[in-house]
Amino acid sequence: MKKDIDDYLNEGIYGIKETKASERKEFLGTLRERTILALTEGEVVQQKGLKQLEEAMKSYPDASLRFSGEVTMRFFKPYKTLASSRHIPYTSVTNQGADVDIALVLHVDHAIDKPDIFLHEEKEQEKATEITKKTEHSITSVLKNIFKR
Repeated sequence: MKKDIDDYLNEGIYGIKETKASERKEFLGTLRERTILALTEGEVVQQKGLKQLEEAMKSYPDASLRFSGEVTMRFFKPYKTLASSRHIPYTSVTNQGADVDIALVLHVDHAIDKPDIFLHEEKEQEKATEITKKTEHSITSVLKNIFKR
């Protein structure tokens, strides 16, 4: 019984012990295993992921949306409009105490362990940029070789 009282006092002094605190900071107060879709600050500013977010909201009507309080709220307007139209509750999370790049998280209150929670567009764009750079490098090499002679 004494241990319970000590635990209660410690919680009162230091706060409730939180599991996976760093993961919760990264995912705006929720866990990775509960996340359906996460957008970075850059994606939100560029208004990316609206189509994927709408599809995810259709698949998970019991989901909730979290916005980072570190990002200017005007960038979230289309996401808020979408959430309202789908009756998805949303909230802004501030003071995470961590320097994270995630600005928006669609999540549920139970574990779903979705393997891919980030946008595919960004990965495809990075690949395209890499291919373009390689092609430009190859053309430059060919031209240099021609003019060396």
